[in-house]
Amino acid sequence: MLKEKELCYEITGCVYEVYRHLGHGFLESIYHKALCQELQSKGLKVQSELPVSIFYKGIKIGDHRLDLLVEDRVIVELKAQKQMPLSAESQLINYLKATGKELGLLVNFTFPKATVKRMVL
Repeated sequence: MLKEKELCYEITGCVYEVYRHLGHGFLESIYHKALCQELQSKGLKVQSELPVSIFYKGIKIGDHRLDLLVEDRVIVELKAQKQMPLSAESQLINYLKATGKELGLLVNFTFPKATVKRMVL
């Protein structure tokens, strides 16, 4: 089993491999599919579009979908935007809180390079 540091390193390597082959300018959905393929080719367990229920005072009030959950431990939130939206970090933090996970990666496939930001709850 990979430790979190090693797992993040492996995921980040996959992000850069996808970017190396595709470059910038595609829709997020294209990067999503390519990254799933790359992660799986490395033998990593990947869950895509995983539904997450949101509760308020014990009452379910809605659902969200995680872009990726890798090895049941790391949430990967994908973007393909010129500038990272200000809300992206809050979105990932809220996903971490809602799932009880401690580690997430915020990935943006943009020009001139893909970026990966590690976030810990």
